[in-house]
Amino acid sequence: MTIDGEDQLEGLKAIGTVVADVLQAMGQALEPGMTTRELDDLGRLLLEREGAQSAPELCYGFPGATCISVNEEVAHGIPGDRVIKAGDLVNIDVSAEMNGLFADTGASFAVAPAKPAVERLCRDGRRALTQGIRAVKAGAPLSGIGRNVERFAIKGGYTLIRNLASHGVGRSLHEEPGSIPTWNEPRDRRRITDGLVFTIEPFLSTGGEWAEEADDGWTLLTQPGVFTVQYEHTLVATRRGATIVTRPSQLEEAR
Repeated sequence: MTIDGEDQLEGLKAIGTVVADVLQAMGQALEPGMTTRELDDLGRLLLEREGAQSAPELCYGFPGATCISVNEEVAHGIPGDRVIKAGDLVNIDVSAEMNGLFADTGASFAVAPAKPAVERLCRDGRRALTQGIRAVKAGAPLSGIGRNVERFAIKGGYTLIRNLASHGVGRSLHEEPGSIPTWNEPRDRRRITDGLVFTIEPFLSTGGEWAEEADDGWTLLTQPGVFTVQYEHTLVATRRGATIVTRPSQLEEAR
């Protein structure tokens, strides 16, 4: 989607705030002993309260309002009976539609007490996202996002999951410009256009480079013992840089 007016920008900010607030509330509610279904039920309740509809359900018939992935689950985890434990790494991905517009956000949470390496991975996952956002400006190469992220990952001794990319969003959950690599792809000659709406969501890992589909047809897995985090924003490209639309109404200190 490319926005062509202030009304569209305000609409994106409205649904962006909703998904960001839901993500924040789910992260605050996360605790050992609860199931991923209980956490998802909270997300559904909060989305419905705002008049928003789960995007994965609406677009793909996903069996949950949100995607909740634990430890070896990299993405698209189905909410269910899995009990969250102390020390787990939990990724929550919230995307929704409201008034014909979509926004998508996500974050990973280390359930206390967490290993220092996992806490460091979460910190660096947020930093990787920031590096990608810094490359956004109308007229700039789209590949600059992945170049920035990969440079950061290599410096920190991390890998990137290379079959999970960022994507266009706005009128639907996934749209043009299709796949946007969050790793260096010098053959990509596309340019960022003014008003373009898309996500940035690097998957920073302690050794994984590929996510395999589980038998349930949804959940994406990496090898045991490897941790991966994902942090995601929906943004609009402008001549001055990125306008992030998935910011919560009340900011909290970064973990």
